[in-house]
Amino acid sequence: MTRWIREFRDFISGGNMVELAVAVILGAAIGRVITAFTDGIMMNLVAAIVGEPNFDEVRWKISDRARRDASGEVVADATYLELGRFLTAFTSLVLTGLVLFAVVKSYNRFRRRADADDAADAPAAPTEVELLTEIRDALTRR
Repeated sequence: MTRWIREFRDFISGGNMVELAVAVILGAAIGRVITAFTDGIMMNLVAAIVGEPNFDEVRWKISDRARRDASGEVVADATYLELGRFLTAFTSLVLTGLVLFAVVKSYNRFRRRADADDAADAPAAPTEVELLTEIRDALTRR
C-alpha cells in the first residue's frame, strides 16, 4: 500500500499534473472573464441595437393547440419554435470564439517576439561547411 501511495505522490507532484491543474484553474477564470464580457458588454450592445437584452423572446408559433400535462392542466397555450434561444446561444458562442481568438492571437504574437529575442541572443551555430572543415583539419593534424 505504501508503494502505491508513493507512486501516486510522485505522479501528483510531477510537472504534467501540476501544469494541468494550473491550466484548468486558469481556464475557469478565463471562462468567467469571457462570460462577463459576452453577457455584460457585447449582449448589452446587441440589446441597444435590437431593443431587447437578448433574442430569447424571438419565437415562431407552429400550433395553436394547448399543451397539457399528465393531469390535464394546460402547460402552454400554444407550441412555439424557440428560435431566440438558439440565436442567443449562437451569438454568445460567436462572441466567445472571437474573444478566445483575440487572446490566442495575442499570446502567439508574444511568443514569436520572445522566441525571436531568444534566437537573437543565442550564438550562431556553425554551418555544415564549417564543421566539415574542422573535421578535415583535425584529421590532417593527426
